[in-house]
Amino acid sequence: MTEEKLPSATAIPTFESAQIEAGRKLFSRPVTFMLGVAQLEQLPPEYKIEICLAGRSNVGKSSLFNAITGRKDMARTSNTPGRTQQLNYFDLDGALNIVDLPGYGFAKAPKDIVDTWQNVIKQYLRGRVTLRRVFVLIDSRHGFMKADLEMMKMLDEAAVSYQIVLTKADKLKKGQMEKRIREVVEAVKKHPAALSQLFATSSEKGTGLEALRAEIATLL
Repeated sequence: MTEEKLPSATAIPTFESAQIEAGRKLFSRPVTFMLGVAQLEQLPPEYKIEICLAGRSNVGKSSLFNAITGRKDMARTSNTPGRTQQLNYFDLDGALNIVDLPGYGFAKAPKDIVDTWQNVIKQYLRGRVTLRRVFVLIDSRHGFMKADLEMMKMLDEAAVSYQIVLTKADKLKKGQMEKRIREVVEAVKKHPAALSQLFATSSEKGTGLEALRAEIATLL
């Protein structure tokens, strides 16, 4: 797939060809589902680097996961908000673990179950030594919503480095996208654990995927 280019912005990181190639090679390796974690006791041993994908339900998290790994159904996509109810662990050929957090914001479940999920997520974020980066996915069309800001506050308190990934960038016109990027850049200045550079992606068009893979490769 030929990657569609977004307007240049200093907020979006650029990578040398060698870094892009390192990202491509990393994500050309086999990806396998390891386990679903519903309780902290089920977490695997902390011996491998982890990255984490977080986002509101229907933000396009499963589609992005499938796109960056080059698989069609590695993470099950669904139009039903709140379908994922556990921390899903994926192994990238022994190089690192990718953790897919439950979608937040519109969970269709009883409050006690939602509270349990949230507690597991909080404890995971606060105590996972091998967690190198959380990628917080934000729908480009809507920008930050209340649930996103609550997640960012949680990450700030846990002192976990995180980075914003705008999804569905193909749904906005050039001027709208540039405005959204500026809004996000200004907003993250208020969050101590947030990195200043962000990614603007489209799973459908391939926008930003090379850069995101390259960024993840640098964490190794």
